[in-house]
Amino acid sequence: MNDIIQKLKKAELTGRGGGAFPTGKKWEIVKKTKADKKYVVCNASEGEPGVGKDWYILDKYGGRVIDGMKIALDYLGADKAFLYLNPDYYFDFKEELEKIIGNAPIEIFRKPYQAGYVGGEESSALNALEHERIEPRLRPPFPTTSGLYARPTLINNVETFYDVSLIARDEYEKKRFITISGIAKHEKVFFLKEHWTIEIILKHTNNWPDFDFFVQVGGNASGQVLHSTQLKQPISGSGLITIYDMTKENPIDLIKTWVDFFMNESCGQCTPCREGTLRLHEILKQKNPNWKMFSSLLNTLHDTSFCGLGRAVPIPIRSYVNNVLSKKKKHNINISKEEHELIKAV
Repeated sequence: MNDIIQKLKKAELTGRGGGAFPTGKKWEIVKKTKADKKYVVCNASEGEPGVGKDWYILDKYGGRVIDGMKIALDYLGADKAFLYLNPDYYFDFKEELEKIIGNAPIEIFRKPYQAGYVGGEESSALNALEHERIEPRLRPPFPTTSGLYARPTLINNVETFYDVSLIARDEYEKKRFITISGIAKHEKVFFLKEHWTIEIILKHTNNWPDFDFFVQVGGNASGQVLHSTQLKQPISGSGLITIYDMTKENPIDLIKTWVDFFMNESCGQCTPCREGTLRLHEILKQKNPNWKMFSSLLNTLHDTSFCGLGRAVPIPIRSYVNNVLSKKKKHNINISKEEHELIKAV
């Protein structure tokens, strides 16, 4: 497998966990970093609401994932690998995966239930593996040079290792797993061309709605919201498309869902995220919400949060307001006074 880097680069594979970092480049950095020990981690925490592709891959193609991990161990000369597994998936797949692993130096590690969403962030996962407080680390240094036990560590997503197995054996067809959920005719995981636009994906899978709709792409927490007229673009993030009915979705309730998720999942490490999400929650409970303050807090979260969780809070909210509510206003579609104020402020 000495030619695996060339194959990864030729395939232009990027990480499937949402970060989209070039896989070949990441492997190369770990390879070139000198150290007495190196590690490989498969991040199977899958904590983004709505996303189900990792479960699907482990259920259908667990052998491929383990094969990809073995290829990484061999290429890097790594001492050990860890499969950092969602606690629910642990009970579903542990026994079968252990049979596949055999004598390979791969340990299945159950992600702690209390780790939550932030426990899927790669440096938080490393802390969990070290039995330390589960919160993001200050970066740099990055895991590729100083990861598990301060050694160079390769961390890739389940789908990435699946793709590595295909690429190593010249079976890769530039496809990716797409989860379609929400008000969909066919709510499941599909394996489709990675360059297909959201519009093509929905039409090809017979999921194009016959009502006015919008979608959230990449995850039901941090994903970007797009109107049905904005779907001539490739899928992004962790490969989720959630369909919403424009006329039936209550805007404030939807925003509350996002805010409450982030508030409950904040690890509390940094003040902007810990206090900011709580204040957003409190504003939404008010009879007459202070939307200017709400917007100001979104800016603060984006600019000063320690990790991606806090910085992601504005993404669904602002994209929803700009791409959906503003469009409703433009076409004079039942905009309440509260929604009008929200559009004005955000």
